[in-house]
Amino acid sequence: MTKIAIIEDDPVISQMYRMKFEADGFEVQLANNGKRGVALVEAFVPDMILLDLQMPEMDGTEALEIIRKNDWGKNIPVIVLTNLGEEESPKEIRALGIHSYIVKADLTPRQVVQRVKDALGSN
Repeated sequence: MTKIAIIEDDPVISQMYRMKFEADGFEVQLANNGKRGVALVEAFVPDMILLDLQMPEMDGTEALEIIRKNDWGKNIPVIVLTNLGEEESPKEIRALGIHSYIVKADLTPRQVVQRVKDALGSN
């Protein structure tokens, strides 16, 4: 079963994505801030990370920096899923090797699931 980690501080959004991914056969784990997200990724070792940028305690950029510094997180594909426009996002995020960038308001949960499937090569 394909494993997805969703690191998102808005519980309504994270639950909405969790339900959609689980309905499509994914195993999903959630973290509501970057600090918990790093711990989740280390323990869960997902096949894909959906990462919000603006979160309390530790933002998405800082969390991804830590994830990328560790062997267990160097090669996990990351899709940034945020309300910030791409031009507003921190420049460092691109250097950390993200797969793609999605503005939440632009896509439905079904479209996000399809993007993840496409990224993983599992249509």
